[in-house]
Amino acid sequence: MKRQSVFIASLAALLAWAPAQSQEFKFATQNPKGHPLVTGMERFAEIVAARSGGKIKVNLFPGGVLGSDQANVSALQGGTLEMVVLNSGILASQVKEFGIYDFPFMFASPKEADAVVDGPFGKMMHDKLEARGIVGLAYWELGFRDITNSRRPINKVEDIAGLKLRVIPNAINVEWVKALGANPTPLPFPEVYAALDQKAIDGQENPPTVISANKLYEVQKHIVLSNHQYNPQSLIFSKKVWDTLSAADRKLLIDAGVEAGKYQRQVSRDAATTALENLKKNGMQVTELSAAELAKFREAMKPVIAKHSEIVGSETVAALQAELAKLRRQ
Repeated sequence: MKRQSVFIASLAALLAWAPAQSQEFKFATQNPKGHPLVTGMERFAEIVAARSGGKIKVNLFPGGVLGSDQANVSALQGGTLEMVVLNSGILASQVKEFGIYDFPFMFASPKEADAVVDGPFGKMMHDKLEARGIVGLAYWELGFRDITNSRRPINKVEDIAGLKLRVIPNAINVEWVKALGANPTPLPFPEVYAALDQKAIDGQENPPTVISANKLYEVQKHIVLSNHQYNPQSLIFSKKVWDTLSAADRKLLIDAGVEAGKYQRQVSRDAATTALENLKKNGMQVTELSAAELAKFREAMKPVIAKHSEIVGSETVAALQAELAKLRRQ
């Protein structure tokens, strides 16, 4: 018995010192290699590999190769895909309050957006996802969105009327485009280039980095710097997988998400300037709306924001407005 006890104790000691089993996580996005979001993913994978001593490997799947955002979220909830980075507003299909991240003219600057999503409001929003099998790790960014089309330059709000524009597939995006007299066409992003090329749609709206990285200048002639929406990106993780991780690994992933996010945002902001120059170089005509035209744009959005404030919930809207008011007083 004594010999057996010594053997068991020795075995236990060996197991305690044995290296932990390595893990591999799949990480998906709709954006192609070279885009600031993918650059952020690459930095995240590097940080995780270094800090885990190679125990955790993150494999990247850019360019929508694992399907649409909706398909990725479903796979994440099922535990067959570990990580996704996507427009926070898309998560409104899971938690209605996330529709607030698609409100037009919500943030006045990137700095303001960072303060809100990195603070108590952003955490409160990500916490709501857990009941849906999703863990929010951090916020990254896509940036401010602009409108492109192949038919005419947009110098005033009325120029948008009649255009068939691709929108992110959710209600508020459909409705703000309708409010401008245009025809919204919801499409998953991987289908956009072909739809533009085949003239099934006239235009779309995205940040310059997305337009440039996906070579939409090949099928679009005009861009107006409308800055009508700012898109935070949610870095999300499968709760099914999360629940199997140690506290140390969870902290490592959260810290890596935040650190890679700071880097990603800076890359995104630097890239926006470069991307716009690239669009011009590739023949796109750039126009800007005057202050008076932007005021008309905002006015047209008011009924849409009022309607969706009811859908999103008055508490969520009030919490965001209070956070913005506090920031703007400082």
